[in-house]
Amino acid sequence: MSYVTDYPAAAPEIAAAHFLQRLCLETDCDDVHSAMKDEDMDFVLLHVVGSPEAFALRHIPGALHLRHRDMSAERMAEWPADTLFVVYCAGPHCNGADRAALKLARLGRPVKIMIGGITGWADEGFSFA
Repeated sequence: MSYVTDYPAAAPEIAAAHFLQRLCLETDCDDVHSAMKDEDMDFVLLHVVGSPEAFALRHIPGALHLRHRDMSAERMAEWPADTLFVVYCAGPHCNGADRAALKLARLGRPVKIMIGGITGWADEGFSFA
C-alpha cells in the first residue's frame, strides 16, 4: 500500500463540498488575468502588503494598494457593501493576503485570496505594472 492510499479517498459528496468551499474562498492568477483581459473585472483587486514605493515598482495591473493594516470599516465604505475583493500578497511565503482576507471578512465584506500572489503571477508569465 502506498502513502497515497494509506487513507481512503473521501466520499464524492464530501470531496465536492470541500472543493466548492475552496473555490468560494480562492481564485488563481489565471482567472484574475482572464477577467482583466476580457474586461470583466467584477471585483476589486487589492495588493495588501509592502510600502507605496514597493507597490510603485511592481504590482499587478489594475490593483489598488491597500495594506491589510490600513483596512477599516471607514476605508472600506468607499465601495458598495457587496463588492468582492480579491487580495494578494508576495506569494506562498507571505501571509499578508490571509490577514487581509480575515480583516475584510470580519468587516462583513466578500473576499477571495488570489493564490500564488506576485510569485504565481510571475510564474504564469503575466506582466506587471
